[in-house]
Order: sequence, then structure tokens, then C-alpha cells
Amino acid sequence: VSASLVLLGILLDSLDGAVARLTDGVTEMGGQLDSLCDIATFGVAPAFIMLNLLSQYLGSSEPIISPAAGHALGKACWAIAAIFICCTALRLARFNVETASGRLGDHMSFRGLPSPGAAGAVVGLVILHEHIEAIWQGAETGAWSMLSGLLVLGVPAIALLAAVMMVSAAPYPHMANRYLRGARSFKYLVRLAVVLSCAIWWLQETLAIIFVLYVLTGPWKMFMARLKQNPEELVS
Repeated sequence: VSASLVLLGILLDSLDGAVARLTDGVTEMGGQLDSLCDIATFGVAPAFIMLNLLSQYLGSSEPIISPAAGHALGKACWAIAAIFICCTALRLARFNVETASGRLGDHMSFRGLPSPGAAGAVVGLVILHEHIEAIWQGAETGAWSMLSGLLVLGVPAIALLAAVMMVSAAPYPHMANRYLRGARSFKYLVRLAVVLSCAIWWLQETLAIIFVLYVLTGPWKMFMARLKQNPEELVS
């Protein structure tokens, strides 16, 4: 439920700027309050959800893993959660400094992974884990144990990557403005129909894949840009 509410927050965050412009309510104060809400929704909440899942998986005696966890993995996951929150705050602060409030053009692309995308990748994997666990409830098979472990450990891994990409200079598109506004070609509509069809039949899987791929687009673009500047690296 908590992860689903974070996804709801992502949806509302994609609409609040448009509503502010339509109602002529764009202010500097509103921008700062929006970032404060984003830190809680896209930073603190996903980190807490991640620690809750890991605490249950690791069988921690504490409700939530703390820095005093008795095993190295618990301490490492707590550190990743702290880094994720700090990078979310830094990402939002940098965005406020670099972006003029209320200008639509400033929101067609981002420098660094947007905090909603980072949060979506974390909670998307959590929702997928809970969905598969509900389907395979009571099944004590080796395949389920391995898949469950991979998903649980994949959450802090993607959280750490997302944290690094939030404070990086990697280019990321604004999904709502770039792909949902303006006239689109027939090929684009076909692709959109395919994605929506997958979401209808495999909602949890589709959400997790979309958000994780979105996080990975940054490192991929940085790699391709570096490869174009130094093509001899590919040969070597």
C-alpha cells in the first residue's frame, strides 16, 4: 500500500506544475514547498519501504534495520537508504537553483535522474516482489526463494544506482511533457498501445521494467556519448 501511494505521488507530481500554470498560481514559495514534499514522497518514503522489506527478508530482530544492525548487509542497506535520501535532497536543491519556476521549456529534459523516477524504480521492484509473493504464497520452491532473494537484493542495488544518477549530469527526458504532449505519429501510438496492453495484463511487471529502464537510460547515454568521443576504446 505504501509503495502504491508513492506511485500516486508520482502521478500527482506530474500534474501539479500544469495545474499551477493553468490557475496562474506559480510562485517561488510553491516551488520550495513542492520540493519539500518531494523529499518526503520520493526520498524518505522509498528508503523506509526498502528498509522494511529488507528487515523482513533478513529476519532482523528490529522492525526496521538501523545503523546498529548485527550483520554487514543490514548496515550496508541502511547506508544506501541514507545516501538515497541525501541524493534526493541534493537533486531537488540543484533543480530549484538551475530551473526558472514556471517555464515549461525547462521541464522537457533534466540534468540528472528526476527524484520521481528514482522512487518509482525502488517501489516498482517492491510492488513486483509483493505481487509474486502473493501468487506463490506458501510455495517453498528453490526457484521462488532465488527469485525472491534477487528482487529483494535488487532493490538496494537499484536505489544506489538511482542515487548516483540523481546527482550526476546524465540527461533524462521529462516523460510526461516529452511523450504525452503535442501531436504524435502513428508509430508512436502503436508503441503506446503495446505498453498500455502490457500494463493491463502484467501491471506490476510492466511498472517495474519501465522505471528500471528509465533509470538505466542515463548510464547508457553517458556511455554512448563517451564512446562517440573516444571510438578507439571500443576496439581496445
